[in-house]
This record gives sequence, structure tokens and C-alpha cells, in this order.
Amino acid sequence: MPALPPAFLDRPVAHRALHDTSQGRPENSVEAIRAAVEAGYGIEIDLQLSSDGEAMVFHDYDLARLTAVEGPVRARSAAELGAIPLRYGAAGIPTLAEVLALVAGRVPLLIEVKDQDGGMGPDVGPLERRAAELLAGYDGPVALMSFNPHSVAALARLAPGLPRGLTTCGYTADDYPTLPPATRERLRRIPDFDRTGSSFISHHWRDLGSPRVAQLQAAGVPVLCWTIRSPAEEAEARKVAGNITFEGYTA
Repeated sequence: MPALPPAFLDRPVAHRALHDTSQGRPENSVEAIRAAVEAGYGIEIDLQLSSDGEAMVFHDYDLARLTAVEGPVRARSAAELGAIPLRYGAAGIPTLAEVLALVAGRVPLLIEVKDQDGGMGPDVGPLERRAAELLAGYDGPVALMSFNPHSVAALARLAPGLPRGLTTCGYTADDYPTLPPATRERLRRIPDFDRTGSSFISHHWRDLGSPRVAQLQAAGVPVLCWTIRSPAEEAEARKVAGNITFEGYTA
């Protein structure tokens, strides 16, 4: 089980890179990634799959919130997605390959693979496979994570040498209304940590008092957290978490 590199615990991690639309830096954009590198922050990004199997750096499943185009990300090719400008920025949606070339190992890169099953189930694989292919030759601190334990298990098979973890939270009905209650209850207990060969968790900061988080931390598991939006929240989260993922202020 590869350990989380120390670089992920020695500096704050910019959520979806150092984004600020007032400065022309949309989330998960090349502008935001470049700014995070220049500031020396770690970077968290999200991956979605294009229609032709490319790993795209984009958070949502649909294009509407972040671009002037509507429709699913995975209905368009990587070339088409790359030609769609992000709102408030100048560039299109980047590929993971482009981001890896831009970061070039200078700061830690925390990559979240978004659930491709639609219900945290086992219908995963293509996005994890492409990410593993691209990261095979990457030289720099990198770690992978997902809310979907099946995705993390796939990453363990496809990229056994890369550190991986689970993105976790309290799974409330308000925040996850489409998940069945039994699924929410199961995921809340973080039962797949050992099965997936995980070496860390990234947990919602408001649920850091969870007994399961305390249990993992007592066993020496690094606990990251998301998403901090003020110095006050940061101070509270750091009472438990070893590091934070932040946005909207200077951590």
C-alpha cells in the first residue's frame, strides 16, 4: 500500500486549483492551475470522461454551469471539450495530460476521479484506466481518490504503485438525495478503506468529529478535509485534519 507523500501534508491544497473568477481563473482551469503552482499550493482537480475515452479535468457531469454549452461531458470528444471555453476564462476544458505537463511535479497533485457509475456502484474502469496510463510516467507527488470505493479498487489494480484514498463525508439525505438510504449508511461507515488499499481519506470538514474518522486517525491514517472557505473554518478543521483543501480565501 503506497503511502501518501509528505508533500500532501506540508501545504494547503487549492480546491479545483487556485480559482477566482474575478481574476479570470475558473475552477479546474489552466489559469487556476498555473496560479496555484506559482503560489506553491498543492492542487486538487477532478476527472470526467470524454466520449473518446480521454480524462478531462472538469468537475460536473454536465457542461451548463461552467460553460456556455449544455449537455453531458461524456457525450463530447476531448477535442470538442478542449474547444469549449470555461466561463470567466480564456481557455477550454483541459485534459489530464495537459495538466500534468503544466504542473510538471512542482507541487503535489491530488486527483479526484468522479463517480462514473451514477450510484457509487461497480460500473467503472475506463476513466481509471486512462488516468493510470497518463500517470505511469509522471514524476512528482501525486495521489488519487474517489467517493466511489469501486473506483479506488480499480485504481489499486491499474496503478498499484500510486497512493490512493477515499473521499468521504457524513452522506446526509439532503446532500445525496439520489443515493438509497442503505448506500448512504454503508458509505458513511467508510467500510472499504482496507479493501481498496487506501492510504488516506479526504473527509468533509463539518463531519470530522465522526467516530470512524477518529478510529482511522488513531491507526495512523492521514486525514485530509474538504472544503474550507474561511480562516475560521480552517482553524476549526485543523484541530483534527492533517491538511485542508480550500477555496475563496488565502489559506
